[in-house]
Amino acid sequence: MPPSFVHRITKYDPADRDEHGHYHGAEDTESDHGPVEAAYLEAIAAFARESGVDRLEIRDPGVTGFVSFGLEAPVEGHGLAGLFPPDLTGYHDGAEVSVPVALELVRVMLRDGAWCRLEHQDRFTVHVGWDQYVYVGSDRPCEAAVARTHELGLFAEPITASPYARDLDEPEVTQAADEEFWERVRAELAASQALLLEERYLSNDTRWHRLTPSNVDTVRAGLGPRALLTVWPDLSPDVGAVLATLPEDDSVDFVWEAPDGTIRHLTVAETDHQQLSTLAAGARAACVLPLAVDERHPLFQAALPDADGVLRARW
Repeated sequence: MPPSFVHRITKYDPADRDEHGHYHGAEDTESDHGPVEAAYLEAIAAFARESGVDRLEIRDPGVTGFVSFGLEAPVEGHGLAGLFPPDLTGYHDGAEVSVPVALELVRVMLRDGAWCRLEHQDRFTVHVGWDQYVYVGSDRPCEAAVARTHELGLFAEPITASPYARDLDEPEVTQAADEEFWERVRAELAASQALLLEERYLSNDTRWHRLTPSNVDTVRAGLGPRALLTVWPDLSPDVGAVLATLPEDDSVDFVWEAPDGTIRHLTVAETDHQQLSTLAAGARAACVLPLAVDERHPLFQAALPDADGVLRARW
């Protein structure tokens, strides 16, 4: 169950809202990267203290991707530099972080960088929405934290639920990438000798692998925690024919094997076809995959379970 007490924390005075709740005051919708932003973080810290929480779990993490609706300029390294290594080890679904690190993640989100939900079981949640709206949920009323938020010049308004609360409906992916899954992969490899594996380890970010009977165990050992694994037919060696199938009025995923053997991926808009031909020069093999969910038909798909065999990823 979600927390019983939820507050919307903003810099927007409720007195400047119309009868529909729309804000018409003078505050802008970007972070000031200064005292107001710091007030947000201090307010959230006050709610965490009063809730008795000192660690939070990262859920549903993502990075800035092909489409971004943030108002600020793109943030280098998704804003995560200094918090996680360049390869983002430790930034994954289910990772636990201290409250100070969680507050830095909130800062990143206020600046339109990476995004995630921050949770502590059913007791405490922090969600950052558009336009500097932050939603804090707790199993306690947190009256002192509400008062502290007002002292900081912000507004803590009680609401029924966070609009960013995870949908409690059944997740789309319920198949675990367990031993049965890998046996299926091996059986497919025995017939085709090669497959394409899409490893979505973060929302908006993927790694691609060309599986063969000789490397499947090595690839498996290096996959990110709770990653969503999608198995596709192998790349086509006729790169020219693949390039000729690029649609003229739609964006697609283009995946290719570079001359050095690495698998590369690019989301290509209909205006980028000429540049793609240059970028993929010398490619050994390639394929085009649609972006629309209802047009994507992989061989099979599953998500990595935790070490205890339980599937907790919410894809």
